[in-house]
Amino acid sequence: MRRRNSKPAAIALGLASLLCGANAGATEAPIPHGTIEIIAQNESIEPGRDFNLGLHFQLEKGWHIYWANPGDSGEPPRVEWKMPKGVTAEEIEWPTPHRLGTSAIVDYGYEDAVTLIVPMRTETILAAQQTAQIGVQVKVLVCREMCIPGKAQVSLTLPIKSQTAAPNSKTAALFAAARKSLPQHAPKDWKFSVDDTISSFVLSGNLGHQTTRAIFFPLNESQIDNAAPQDFAPTAAGFRLTLRKSQQLLKPIARLKGVLMLSDDRAYWIEVPVSKPGAGQSNSGANVPPKHLLEEGKTT
Repeated sequence: MRRRNSKPAAIALGLASLLCGANAGATEAPIPHGTIEIIAQNESIEPGRDFNLGLHFQLEKGWHIYWANPGDSGEPPRVEWKMPKGVTAEEIEWPTPHRLGTSAIVDYGYEDAVTLIVPMRTETILAAQQTAQIGVQVKVLVCREMCIPGKAQVSLTLPIKSQTAAPNSKTAALFAAARKSLPQHAPKDWKFSVDDTISSFVLSGNLGHQTTRAIFFPLNESQIDNAAPQDFAPTAAGFRLTLRKSQQLLKPIARLKGVLMLSDDRAYWIEVPVSKPGAGQSNSGANVPPKHLLEEGKTT
């Protein structure tokens, strides 16, 4: 359980008896106030060709799970894979989160339903096999006014074929929706800078056009005050966003990493050097691939 759960109701460790699993070979399992399912984007695996799996969470109304940085409380899903030799899992691709909570406590996570895409790498040695059974154990914290830890095991068996794998029509809509919700790389001609003041980080963006909204989701914990208002000011070519520092930030940071959502509801990964006011640093190449940013999203 993570360090500082300040929700009004403490995490219900006494409800651990509700932890649920699934029979080996099942593709769906119950978790507290929801279900989890492992899904495949293709109907088969082609040796030597990468493919995608997804962890699809379906939650009861009002309940949520967490992003890579959970915010003021909670923890993100933790996964442990079991798979045949020749298949390896990459880092989770996290959809853009939502701000959840109250005026005093803000978390970052997902309500209703969410699919976490997990890229899979394969080697040609799979050609000697006919099927591949891929299993995963997921530990998850499901919260509303209180939090309940859950654990489930789900697995999926896919045929191994030498020809190009056909898309799975049953899961196409889920993967399309998940892809649409992923943050994108910021365009290379956008320029960002971050000024470090006594109490805040001031994130400025030159986008070449105006925007009416900017919301920043920090990748790393304890850098900004999650519950504090993000002071947005439009500029002729972009925006300026003042982010109050977290009281738990004990030393200067070199770079500000996270997801930036703009007025068109599109989200972008950014990683920007932090400078003292007047230093004039900017970063036009703030496009670091998510797998290099998501330290919280690595499989364990």
